[in-house]
This record gives sequence, C-alpha cells and structure tokens, in this order.
Amino acid sequence: MTRLSQDTAKQTERHTMSLSDAARAVRANAYAPYSNFKVGAALRAASGAIFSGCNVENVAYPEGTCAEAGAIAAMVAAGETRLAEVYVIADSPAPVPPCGGCRQKLMEFGAPDTRVTLATTAGRETSYTLAELLPGAFANAHMETAKDSA
Repeated sequence: MTRLSQDTAKQTERHTMSLSDAARAVRANAYAPYSNFKVGAALRAASGAIFSGCNVENVAYPEGTCAEAGAIAAMVAAGETRLAEVYVIADSPAPVPPCGGCRQKLMEFGAPDTRVTLATTAGRETSYTLAELLPGAFANAHMETAKDSA
C-alpha cells in the first residue's frame, strides 16, 4: 500500500468509525501508571472526521493531560476547529464527566447544544449538552469590552 493510499484509508476510517469505538480503542493506549485510571475520548469534528485522545499522567500530577484535551489537540493539529459531538469512556461504576478545564476547552470548540456522551467500559451511558455540563460558560463575548479598548 502506498503512503497516499494509507493516508486515504486512515482518513476514511476516521469518518466511518463510531465515536464509541474510537474512544474505546484509544483508552487502551492511556498512560496511567500512577492512578491506573484510563480514559479515552473521541470527538467528531464539524467535517465528520473523528479525533481521539487518552489521558497521559505524569509523576508531577498537574502536568498530566486529560483525554478530552488530547482529542482536541489532535483535531486542531489536523486543521479543524469546530466539534460536533463528544464521547468519553472510563472504567468506573458511573460515567465520568470531563473536568472543569476540559469542559471549558470543549466549549471553546463546540456549541452549547453539542452532545457529550459519557460512558463506562461496562456499557452504561449518559448524555448531556455542553451547556448542561458547563452552565454560565466563560465565552468570547465576555471579552468584548477588553477587545474594544485595545
């Protein structure tokens, strides 16, 4: 298979794989040697392409990266800046919501009505909109006066 056909195959796969499948697959790659709490996230960009990320821990805990942030970084690195849907999975008794920082990051690239599905590895799922996860979100509109005075 040539490099071009490999790239085309990967792009087709990113458009056809389900968010659930992508999040489950990337969760297996999480680097969580300290907590053993692996999280996978997948998001669908406005173009339909799927991007995924997993949590990456660091011995200096604040320096780790959340799965959602990794998926957003992959999306932006590919030149996309609008997300349409999000799926997050972890091995926990109940679906785990994104941390506060990731909620704000998701809102940066999504709309208030963007669907976020939270899941457990056992199959339990619950869905929210970004507005439900982050009511009163800090938004670009809050900075209008600062922009006008610059």
